[in-house]
Amino acid sequence: MSSRLGLSNLSGFQEILVVVLMLISFFAIFYSDIEAGYKIGIAALVFSIIFLASMATQVLKQGMPPKK
Repeated sequence: MSSRLGLSNLSGFQEILVVVLMLISFFAIFYSDIEAGYKIGIAALVFSIIFLASMATQVLKQGMPPKK
């Protein structure tokens, strides 16, 4: 059984970063007593960080020569 989370294009560090960001956003959105605008901002920030990290990984992989 694999411990991968279906994020096959990410390295181990990035996968941990994504999981931690998702947990932080989950707790910030559902268990904190802050305004809805801040919750939307936190969710948008977390989503954009995860999206940019995945895009950066893809760009770096496309620039690397294939392994033989």
